[in-house]
Amino acid sequence: MKSSRLSGVTPVSRRGVKSGELRVPTAIAVTSADMALPVQDERTMPAVVLKDLDKRPLEQTLAEFVALIEQYGHVVVVYSGAVPDAVTRRLHTLRSLLESDRIALFRPDLPPLGIAVLARQLRQLATCDLSPGVLASAGRLLTHYLHSGAVLGSVAKLDRVPVTLKAHAKSWMPGTQFAVVAHPEPQLVRVGPDAVLGGPEFSTWLLVARGQLQSDWIGGLAPSWGAHGLRETPLPAESAEWWGTGRLIEFTSYLADLSVLYQLVTSVRQTSCHWCGIDVIGDRCVFCSATPPVPDPPAPRALEQRTPA
Repeated sequence: MKSSRLSGVTPVSRRGVKSGELRVPTAIAVTSADMALPVQDERTMPAVVLKDLDKRPLEQTLAEFVALIEQYGHVVVVYSGAVPDAVTRRLHTLRSLLESDRIALFRPDLPPLGIAVLARQLRQLATCDLSPGVLASAGRLLTHYLHSGAVLGSVAKLDRVPVTLKAHAKSWMPGTQFAVVAHPEPQLVRVGPDAVLGGPEFSTWLLVARGQLQSDWIGGLAPSWGAHGLRETPLPAESAEWWGTGRLIEFTSYLADLSVLYQLVTSVRQTSCHWCGIDVIGDRCVFCSATPPVPDPPAPRALEQRTPA
């Protein structure tokens, strides 16, 4: 997939105007600072970092959300399945207390680095002429274009990807490493000269986050997957919990060009949520969680009465 500059990508400033109306970009929030990846250009929105949600008083975090809604109008919180349960409970409590359809809680089935990449893609799109509902529901669409995995020093505690008994046994051997893809389809191979992982069928960038593991194998993944290049970032704190070990190198391949992301999102048919009325793409409203109503099946046609011959 080659990038191209699209005239339809309309940037807006934080106080920008679209069609004569005030247009404030939707806030994209993450639950820790290490999930807020650096911006790739001057147009990318900064992430809103919701620090220590489970440790601060409820009243304080509630006031923070009220201020975010007043400033941005809508807030999309992108968070990992590896966050503490207390953080998840606090997010749902805040949304319930505010009784607000302006807060979307989005927890895709991705490793932490993939979550951070997805949040940055939404931050890129937040500057375009996309409505809050379309922007928020774009997250589900964009997950299909992420390939996320890791090189692990052990799979003994890995429960996110199917692991054979043979692989479990080999993980106890000193020096053994495994290359794993968790999304979009599970893959697991033992690292060696001939180890190969199936990757994307389109051009991407590769982002790598190194933990407590050294591996030369990761350097060959970018050319193997036909990536434009390899970039590095610190390992998210949640990665060790997600992968079951701190001896890892996490990686995610992703689309970096805003024009390509915009084209993907705007090529999908938009509908209005039957419950809250917001424009969305896909089969579920990310703000009110309503799904399209299932139409009633047609009544069975009455059989004609016929007189036996």
